[in-house]
Amino acid sequence: MAKRREKGRGKFAVLDPDAAGIDIGAEEIYVAVPPDRGEESVRRFSSFSCDLRNLADWLAHCRVRTVAMESTGVYWIPLFELLEERGFAVYLVNAHDLKSVPGRKSDISDCQWIQYLHSVGLLKASFRPPDEICAVRALWRHRGSLLQMASEHTLHMQKALNQMNIQIHHVLSDITGASGQAILDAILRGEPDTSVLAQLCNPRIKSPQEKVAQALDGNYRPEHLFTLKQSLDSYRYYRKLIAELDQEIVRAMQRLPSAQNTPPIPARTKHTAYQRQVNDPVFDLRSELYRIVGVDLTDIPGISAATAQVIVTEIGPDVSWFRNASAFASWLGLCPERKISGGKVLSCKTRKVKNRAAIALRMGANSLCRAKGYFGEFFRRMRAKLGAAQAITATAHKIARVLYHVLLNKEPHAETVFHQYDQQAHERAEMRIRKQAAALGFQLIPNSAAVV
Repeated sequence: MAKRREKGRGKFAVLDPDAAGIDIGAEEIYVAVPPDRGEESVRRFSSFSCDLRNLADWLAHCRVRTVAMESTGVYWIPLFELLEERGFAVYLVNAHDLKSVPGRKSDISDCQWIQYLHSVGLLKASFRPPDEICAVRALWRHRGSLLQMASEHTLHMQKALNQMNIQIHHVLSDITGASGQAILDAILRGEPDTSVLAQLCNPRIKSPQEKVAQALDGNYRPEHLFTLKQSLDSYRYYRKLIAELDQEIVRAMQRLPSAQNTPPIPARTKHTAYQRQVNDPVFDLRSELYRIVGVDLTDIPGISAATAQVIVTEIGPDVSWFRNASAFASWLGLCPERKISGGKVLSCKTRKVKNRAAIALRMGANSLCRAKGYFGEFFRRMRAKLGAAQAITATAHKIARVLYHVLLNKEPHAETVFHQYDQQAHERAEMRIRKQAAALGFQLIPNSAAVV
């Protein structure tokens, strides 16, 4: 098998003789360099930091300029960052691009195969934003994990209340709001009077106090009160961590450079009024994103401040890494991937990718189901034609293309161009119908006095 592999390698010309390949594991790392660079062309290193530094020194001694490695979990991140600091051109390669030849599989053969594919130019690097964007991205992803943990404790509180038959969720829309937490604190203090508990509601609560008192009448068993107390304390602990994390995110975003020649932030042009959500950061995220990007991304339909933050932290303010809007939508996994074999189309489905920016765009597209304007009409038209799932993908794809042009040209979003396209499509459809009618011997007469 080794002779067969060596025989197959001679078919391609070596484009980069200074290339190395790395197979990364949790405890061991195997590195392969060109055979003429030393006595050993393959070496094994441990995953400790001192061994990673020795690995980088050995690559420099072997006169290696570029390195390819497979994205394995999160184990590649320390080595990737170290090699970038040392000046190596590091290629983070998708595992689907490293399909090895048949035969026995080992870590040594894997790193040699990666080195060979990289030297003949058959590997392409995955997109990774600049280092300062990655720092903000790590914090924002951690914030999402904390929000998820806090929501789990909210479910635990709701479960304890249901077990005590306290139907507070029928009179309050959010048990973690000011009124809900005040009532829960009074319950845990041992307040027995439900009318006193109902008076703790904010005056803006629409439910009458008599109905709130009836909902708070339940079986206050000690074991359920104990679980309710621990769940409430855990929820508040995670909210405290999120508040501290927001301050760190502010400091990290303030270190990002500002966009050049940026005018003052424009007024909001969306039809709906802005309403701050519970999980939004405490600082002015929209203004900070406008300073970094140079254009208001929240002006695009379906994109809120939190969605814009996900896009900026996952991609960065510069989209020139992608050659055009189609490549950007393909990287997001929002366009069909045609698979053709033997002249037949096997599949036209979208690729299954785990992209946080694509998920955020899909959620933004789903929020346009009842929106007014071009995007809302487009979503409803696609839903009637293709179904809800494909309509979300199609609308997210359209938002992604708009987002690409806004980030590339640094120009505000305007829907006038879409209305022009609709007008042109209407004119083409009318011309096509007129030609079909003329071919059949008919003549179309416009009905200017149509009765509604």
